[in-house]
Amino acid sequence: MAADGRQITLLGLLDLSAAFDCVDHDILLTRLQSSLVLSGAVLRWIHSFLTNRTQQVAYNGQLSNQWLVPFGVPQGSVLGPLLYILYTAELDQLIASHRLHIHQYADNSQVYISVLVSDVQGLQLSTVLPHASTTSTSG
Repeated sequence: MAADGRQITLLGLLDLSAAFDCVDHDILLTRLQSSLVLSGAVLRWIHSFLTNRTQQVAYNGQLSNQWLVPFGVPQGSVLGPLLYILYTAELDQLIASHRLHIHQYADNSQVYISVLVSDVQGLQLSTVLPHASTTSTSG
C-alpha cells in the first residue's frame, strides 16, 4: 500500500537473543497486575507457574546440582510466548510515540515506517533505541 502512495517503507528487524530467558518475574507480575488488572487466583496461578522452577544438567551419565531459575518464562509452553509478549507490551507504546509501527511474534519484532521519499532525510530512527533499552528493565 505504501508503494501506491509513492512512499517507501523503512524496516528494522529485531531478534532479541535469549529474550525468553531474560524476563524478570517481578516486573512481569507487576505489569500483569497494573496494566491488565489481573489479581486473585489468576495472578497466583501465573506466579506459581513462573517461580520455584529449577534446572539441572545431565552430562556423561552424571547429573549436576539443581539450580533455581529466577528469570525467564518456560520455553516450549503455550504460555511462554504469551507472557513474553505481555512483558514487552510497553514497547508498542514506545514505538507508537515515535510514529513508528510494530509487528511482534514472540521475541521477533518488525519496526517500520512508511514515508514519502522526500521525507527520508529528516527521519531519525536511532532516537527510539535508547528508550527501548530502558523500557525492558523498568517496572
